[in-house]
Amino acid sequence: MTVITVTAAQSIVDVDARLRRERTRRVLSAAGWGLLTFLLTLLTVGVLWVGVLWLSGVSPLIAKGPVDVWRYLFVVPAAAANRELILGNLVVTLGHSAIGFAAGLLVALLGAAAFQLSRGVEHALMPVAMLLRSVPLIAMAPVIIMIFGRDLWTVAVIGGIVVLFPALVNISFGLKSASAQMNDLVEVYGGGAWAKLRKVAMPASLPAFFAAVRISVPGAITGALLAEWLAVGGGIGGSIGGFIPQAQFTALWTSVVVVTVVSLLLYNVIQIVEDVVLARMGMRPQAA
Repeated sequence: MTVITVTAAQSIVDVDARLRRERTRRVLSAAGWGLLTFLLTLLTVGVLWVGVLWLSGVSPLIAKGPVDVWRYLFVVPAAAANRELILGNLVVTLGHSAIGFAAGLLVALLGAAAFQLSRGVEHALMPVAMLLRSVPLIAMAPVIIMIFGRDLWTVAVIGGIVVLFPALVNISFGLKSASAQMNDLVEVYGGGAWAKLRKVAMPASLPAFFAAVRISVPGAITGALLAEWLAVGGGIGGSIGGFIPQAQFTALWTSVVVVTVVSLLLYNVIQIVEDVVLARMGMRPQAA
């Protein structure tokens, strides 16, 4: 009996060790693929950038390539001042993006949870979300500015609107993907709608949540740029409007390149975190 018990315990230890090794391998593989995807994305964007400039034949006085941007940031005598200008604007834009991202994702989470708990709430509020999605923000911006003024409230509203709809749809879909058998099990043990939401729907929606976060980050940056350009000024969005009349085309292109690279970087960082977390949980990412 003792020998059998020791053998069974050793088997359990061996299985546990194999599972840990497999989990570690999957985590490292997910992180490696995420990093490789990011590098390939940067390479692809660079090739497309150079190719489009070459095919379009735009004057080099207006169209700037990667070498021009590099020289502007690191080679010319005023490179330090240029970096300070661009990075200062970028910090402001990222702050505005964080406000819009937090506002939109929070409303999306609360809305998706309410939809899961009540079909009536979903039928009542989903058309409102569809309306916000279908009306161009350029058309809504004057009304938003008139109501909220030219301050951070407008940044939160405009950025939140950009983030809200895709995040709401993804998270709602994820909450509805929970196993019917698991929901039945919760009901058997006396759990209600709130228990099913917490114990079944939310864990099952984790891939959809990560997909929502992944696509919301570039959307939040876009919303911040739009809010800066139309309402509050400052940041990358506000400065771009001043570069054009001053013929500072290198600064304009550098601003666009920097905010694009940061968007790609944040997207891929979230992708790597998503791959690692879901690999540890034995789940697969959801396509955004």
